[in-house]
Amino acid sequence: MMQRIKGFLGEILTYKSALVGLIIIFSLVALSIYTIATIPYEKATKLWNAGETIWLENPRNAMPKWVNLFLSKKLPETIIINSEKDQRGVTKIVIPVTERISRIRIELSFKYEYDDFPSEINLFFNVRYNKTPPHIAIYWVKPNGEKFKLKELYVKRSGAYYISIDEELSKELHTYLSEKVGKEIEYAISPEIALFAVEDETIVHRDTVKPLKGRYKVIIDGILFGNNSNLDVKLVVYGKVYGIAGTDHLRRDLSIALLWGTPIALSFGVIASVVTALLQMVIAAISAWYGSVTDFFIQRLTEIFMVLPFLPILMMISYFYKINIWVLLLVVIALSIFGAGIKNYRAMFLQIKEFPYVEAARAYGASNLRIVFRYLIPKVLPTIIPSIVYSVPSFVFLEAALALLGLGDPLAPTWGKVLDDALENGALYKGYYYWVLEPSFLLVLTAFGFAMLGFALDKIFNPRLREM
Repeated sequence: MMQRIKGFLGEILTYKSALVGLIIIFSLVALSIYTIATIPYEKATKLWNAGETIWLENPRNAMPKWVNLFLSKKLPETIIINSEKDQRGVTKIVIPVTERISRIRIELSFKYEYDDFPSEINLFFNVRYNKTPPHIAIYWVKPNGEKFKLKELYVKRSGAYYISIDEELSKELHTYLSEKVGKEIEYAISPEIALFAVEDETIVHRDTVKPLKGRYKVIIDGILFGNNSNLDVKLVVYGKVYGIAGTDHLRRDLSIALLWGTPIALSFGVIASVVTALLQMVIAAISAWYGSVTDFFIQRLTEIFMVLPFLPILMMISYFYKINIWVLLLVVIALSIFGAGIKNYRAMFLQIKEFPYVEAARAYGASNLRIVFRYLIPKVLPTIIPSIVYSVPSFVFLEAALALLGLGDPLAPTWGKVLDDALENGALYKGYYYWVLEPSFLLVLTAFGFAMLGFALDKIFNPRLREM
């Protein structure tokens, strides 16, 4: 047995297409194992469906970090400075003034060396007080020493100051910079551009404005009321690139869905393909061997299923019942069992049942089921292996298509779900090509791997193709 397996492996590896296909499939399997081992499914679904609040430190619609390798200008990465942590560039001083009043000064310093502007700037506060919240003033200091007061406010518990959407600040910065350069700025300058821009004539036009590189500071001067009052600040300067796969409109890391989409796609495709093919073969063997009423009933049932619209029925079931990915798999198998494959396999079994060794088995008293499972099916089984491999991508694309139509598992992080979100949020129209290309590439890669392997297997099990 081992010798036959070694011989088969040796034969299949003589085909370059099989070698390429196996490398792709084994890579996808290895990625699936890594994903399952490092990110439990419950954790992945929780992160994926938790909403935007859990991803507040991620930039929105950020490209993958590796795009910087191919761009002429270096896009910014996210910078996070937290006064609660022992970080470089953080200074925090609390000076008691009276028994119940203290002054606090926090400096958050960071170096900015990118060729483009950040996408957002936010401040998050972690505050503790009894009755009166701390009162603070927030200042922005540029590398050239230019200091600008951003805002004064009382800090409530778990508060935040979203600098990028402060319209009043935006108007103040527009007026200040227009007066400084002596020309009216021709566009609605946003805070994340105004606070990082070189303050010369290049700032007047949106196409010419450029960031000022160097060390920036955010200074918080404030007053704490009460003995137990305390304040910490986290500054998040959001970049335009993030991680290996980028982020979506909810700031979610797309790598979670791309990673977990791999084991889901492989398991869905392989299970559906193998189970459907084996059940079709068993049903076809029973139909061919028993004949008569059994054959008539199976053939008529098959013909009914062949004329039924598969995809609309599946869409209707998914729409009305909102089933999860694994129930969807069972429904796909159930709708695929009585397909055209039964008639193809039946034609093979009608020929095989007339072979002499089958007549010999019947002569020495073998039961019908023994003949079906011991003498008929093993003869056909090798010939359907290529078709099983070929059909895996079709089921993978089916799951992705249902998700793209909004009919898949709404909770499962899959390639199709990523494409669905990208379509709903106009990813291609807005220029977020990575959002569409990454899951599409994985779908095509999966199809290519199984197609190459199936092509080689077809040559092995169908000798007539070897001459082609």
